[in-house]
Amino acid sequence: MKSYLLSLALVFVSMCITCNSPSSSNDQVKPSDKPEKETSEKPSIPVKFVRYSFIDRQGTGSEAFSFLMPVDWIFKGGIIWITDNPVMPATAAFTVKSPRGSEEFEVFPNQPFFWSTNQQLLDLVPIGSKYFGNEVKPILNASKALHQIVLPRFRNTVGSLRVIKDEPVPALAKAVGANVNQQGGVISEIDASKVRIEYTLAGKFMEEEIYAVVESYSIPVQAWGSVKYNTNWTVSNIFSYKAEKGKLEASSKIFETITYSFQVNKYWYNKYVQLVEYLIKGQIQQIHNIGEFSRKLAQMSDEIREDNLRSWENRQAVGDRIAEDFSQYVRGVDEYYDPIEEKPVELPSGYDNAWTNANGEYIISDDPNYNPNIGSNLNWEQMKRR
Repeated sequence: MKSYLLSLALVFVSMCITCNSPSSSNDQVKPSDKPEKETSEKPSIPVKFVRYSFIDRQGTGSEAFSFLMPVDWIFKGGIIWITDNPVMPATAAFTVKSPRGSEEFEVFPNQPFFWSTNQQLLDLVPIGSKYFGNEVKPILNASKALHQIVLPRFRNTVGSLRVIKDEPVPALAKAVGANVNQQGGVISEIDASKVRIEYTLAGKFMEEEIYAVVESYSIPVQAWGSVKYNTNWTVSNIFSYKAEKGKLEASSKIFETITYSFQVNKYWYNKYVQLVEYLIKGQIQQIHNIGEFSRKLAQMSDEIREDNLRSWENRQAVGDRIAEDFSQYVRGVDEYYDPIEEKPVELPSGYDNAWTNANGEYIISDDPNYNPNIGSNLNWEQMKRR
């Protein structure tokens, strides 16, 4: 049971959309294979990325996750601590948005649910009520969850919403399922899907692609002389790319960079898993306020257990599936070597030059005459493509 509940606790992956290796797509164009640009083509405006670090001030007080985003884009949101759910005491919900246009990357909060084949139990906790912090609701697959849960809850204020495409994403389900440790007769099922939608918002015609994973874990229990199943299921990994109609493709490189660079801090994740284990053991019957979470997290060990590290590493691979599946817009990324931090970094493909500085900022440009050191008081070092 403990192993099952720990596996269930790891549904906190709305933010775990990370990748530490370059895209495996065979469609990427190697630098040596890129066609020469026509002399009449004007170089695009250089794009500057900065590493954004989110500090979990309500919880650990330390970095929870980080990612690269355009220097002028706006981050809003963060981690939500949930006082009544011991199995999933935290989730992520945030947006990364362009200040000039409608381009936006969004991560939605996980949606936890409970269902049972035991009618006597359902009589006590009917549909719509809460059972240990989980909303009581019959199990849905990923496609139905997008239509019946995600869209009504998160896109209920837009006009003329229309679903123009609905597709399964089996590779994403497989990546999430690779982390499941199934034991003790627990039945686990994982399904993933995406929808492409169009709608009007603030007078603009928008298009958006939304992904979601449904994870369900059914526990056999003896009830009234027969075996019944109590199921905890979660709509997780809910995220989207959106832009004004006709502009989604133009923003694909930025969305890819955010997705590929996103990384949960392994020390934060380690303390989070320890807290979940502590809550599950029943040593705390109920958390009454966020301050209590913070105090308990401070008591957790900084030492990372091997199983926690392996779980964190497995979750990172989910980002591969996300970026690779981003419809026809995926163009790939290029890997550069950062001489300052002495590590590889992935940036959008299609640019000839890339620079970095000691502040962890990056600039990419396809203008052969551009030099970020001109007119700057920072020392920009050019990076080599690997």
